[in-house]
Amino acid sequence: MKNPLVALLVGILIGVGGLYFFLPYDPLSLGEGPVAVTVSPDGAVERASAGDTLRRVKQRGFLQCGVSQGLPGFSNPDERGNWSGIDVDFCRAIAAAIFGDGSKVRFRPLSAKDRFTALQSGEIDILSRNTTWTMSRDTQLGFDFVGVTYYDGQSFMVRKAAGIETVKDLAGGTICTETGTTTELNLADYFRSRGLSYKVLSFEKNDEAIVAYDRGRCDAYTTDASGLYAQRLKLTDPDANMVLTDIISKEPLGPAVRQGDPQWEDIARWTLNALLNAEELGVTSENVDEMLESDNPRIRRLLGREGAYGEAVGLGPDWAVHVIRAVGNYGEMFERNVGTETPLGIKRGLNALWNEGGVQYAPPVR
Repeated sequence: MKNPLVALLVGILIGVGGLYFFLPYDPLSLGEGPVAVTVSPDGAVERASAGDTLRRVKQRGFLQCGVSQGLPGFSNPDERGNWSGIDVDFCRAIAAAIFGDGSKVRFRPLSAKDRFTALQSGEIDILSRNTTWTMSRDTQLGFDFVGVTYYDGQSFMVRKAAGIETVKDLAGGTICTETGTTTELNLADYFRSRGLSYKVLSFEKNDEAIVAYDRGRCDAYTTDASGLYAQRLKLTDPDANMVLTDIISKEPLGPAVRQGDPQWEDIARWTLNALLNAEELGVTSENVDEMLESDNPRIRRLLGREGAYGEAVGLGPDWAVHVIRAVGNYGEMFERNVGTETPLGIKRGLNALWNEGGVQYAPPVR
């Protein structure tokens, strides 16, 4: 820089506060022209992205959704690469809200270790990967959780022949788990607070942990109870194993988006709310077209027959109709993927609606 006065001013700006400038290309914007960027003194980069995610998704023509590497009932590919599960259906619901077509989504399988980096870097638009909503994740990683798709809790899978009936019976034993999750901290909290000894074998991938357990390298395998029911199906002899009834933690699982784009956060949050409200109002994938003629004002608002609720977040008036046509309501989504008629055989429990003995509850559309 030839002008010493300009150089001095730039140096002061960098040393005292953030420097605002424009970059000709930003990898998170997919090369869509200049992007306003703030660089703080510690090097952190913040992008002005309000309303930008929806625009980029529309221009790309599909949603990028981060999912697990294979967890039956939540996000799992078949032999042909077709994905299914609650987390998968939620992404299809968002795609349907945006495009009117639930198939306009691509799934990115991510390990527990890599999932947050993928969201932070913009490789995915939303993380829908059986992820626990915690304070640190919600406040320190630059994410916002948009709701709870599944209320869960950590438990343990053991061999029936071992005679283990409670978690306390695992004192002194070896427990397998996956790194990059909340399970290790929960283990420490539970055993140390009770003065119990234990050993832990941690693996980067769920499949590695379950193989180690199946081969007898550990006495128990621990993760969210829903995950245990799913992983149990992968064992050599599933019926020789059981999930303990003990629950040692709260694990509210839900999708997360990057902070800084309130419109995108609203779209994700209200897609989940639409699924829950639809079940409460009796709107299903089979009767949604008939319900368009309903006289019930709550149903009419949900389905876009009254008000301009979709338009307020950049969607069409019938966005919820497309969502329900694509995946059904929350109850349909639950029963199809993890319910009592599936191999997982999970009862609704806490995930029943608030007026049916559970805690699932959505704010109203009004």
